[in-house]
Amino acid sequence: MAKGKVARFFDQKGYGFIEPEGGGKDLFCHINEVEGGQLQEGDTVEYEETEGRKGLQASSVKVV
Repeated sequence: MAKGKVARFFDQKGYGFIEPEGGGKDLFCHINEVEGGQLQEGDTVEYEETEGRKGLQASSVKVV
């Protein structure tokens, strides 16, 4: 699993973006992929990178 931080999260829209620990492009993250269903900006997370409709995205996201 990869690690990163929640860079932006829009509660009302149910999605946000994760900044990978090693740098690179931020990954899209939908609330349905988050264990526990809650994220806040600044949270450290572990996730899997998967291919989505618009490129790489985060799935199986877990706050650590």
